[in-house]
Amino acid sequence: MPATDEIHERYLQKAIAESNDLGDEIRRAGEGRIPALGSGHPLADVFLLKFRPQHSEVQEGVAFFGRAGQALLKSLQRLRVDPLAVYGTNCFKFDGGDEEQAASWLLRELHIVQPKLVVVMGEDALGFLNELEFPMSTELDVSPGDLQQWTPTIQGLFVPDIDAALDEQAAKTRFWQALKTLGPWWAELPPY
Repeated sequence: MPATDEIHERYLQKAIAESNDLGDEIRRAGEGRIPALGSGHPLADVFLLKFRPQHSEVQEGVAFFGRAGQALLKSLQRLRVDPLAVYGTNCFKFDGGDEEQAASWLLRELHIVQPKLVVVMGEDALGFLNELEFPMSTELDVSPGDLQQWTPTIQGLFVPDIDAALDEQAAKTRFWQALKTLGPWWAELPPY
């Protein structure tokens, strides 16, 4: 096995262990409530971020479960983005919850995954992300479809809230027009 593959494998094993520890901590903090945990590749290139989980996500305990997840999967396929290189989560892991605790968990998720791009869905999620004290980050703007530099190594892409876009054609179109930027970004991403 080449050294670079071995190093990547070690980072992957570390990320899996840290993700599992974080998930266990969030479950314990729920005091009987079911959290909607982040899911996807633990070292994903693309980090999808919504504000709050929907009912179906809370029922299943998984972020992006249900209509939003299906719509995103179809969108990723249309854009030729490998869904196995994506991680998705919510700012809040419960329907409601402590903002400071939610911020702490999201910071840890970002540090674990180390994405190259954060796709922020909706103004509430954007406000939450901008209030995090993530190292060397700058505020992202409400600028649908424009790639922005969030940190020296992570770009940001603001898109409308997918949950709000599912029931109205004009809203779906606005979401799609903003998300389309992901396709060319992905196509230019250098291989590991």
